[in-house]
Amino acid sequence: MGLTGSIGMGKSTAAKMFKHLGVPVHDADASSHVLMAPDGLAFDPIAKAFPDVIIKGRIDRRVLGQQVFANPVLLKKLESILHPLIRAAEIRFLRSQQRLGRKLVVLDIPLLYETGGEKRCDIVTVVSAPAFVQRQRVLAREGMTDDKFSAILSKQMPDIEKRRRADFVIPTGLGRAVTFQYIQGIVNQLS
Repeated sequence: MGLTGSIGMGKSTAAKMFKHLGVPVHDADASSHVLMAPDGLAFDPIAKAFPDVIIKGRIDRRVLGQQVFANPVLLKKLESILHPLIRAAEIRFLRSQQRLGRKLVVLDIPLLYETGGEKRCDIVTVVSAPAFVQRQRVLAREGMTDDKFSAILSKQMPDIEKRRRADFVIPTGLGRAVTFQYIQGIVNQLS
């Protein structure tokens, strides 16, 4: 199952709930953090391509983000380094879960539709909340501004389109208990 949703919609919380119910989750963002660590497979290629983002021996993700989100060419360059490595980690995860006989696994991929990742999934689940809730959540994040939020949204498929294309939609603006009930229902249906 692909799990996705726009920024601030509650995807990370939903992923934790799937894990709580015993469903293995592969987190693409967490995978990228591991890959970008000083001993990660993406560190040297990123350091070579973006030498000024290495600060105190680490990739400064904030500096890197400022560079690539303002420049589509640099963003493509970064994606060409990270995406194949994240995909390889995903394949290893899927193979290991298949060997264990798991019927249901979750691929937590923020830009699932934007990258064509839905083609690799049997089912897609989208987390969604009202726009005002999304905005509140995102603007409460450290360092977030209206301009950054707008820039991020401009690179993401609109929530309404994600919901239209999804097999399941999990509401995340009605409280955690409601979200958990929806997730529990999906797991019960698919397990």
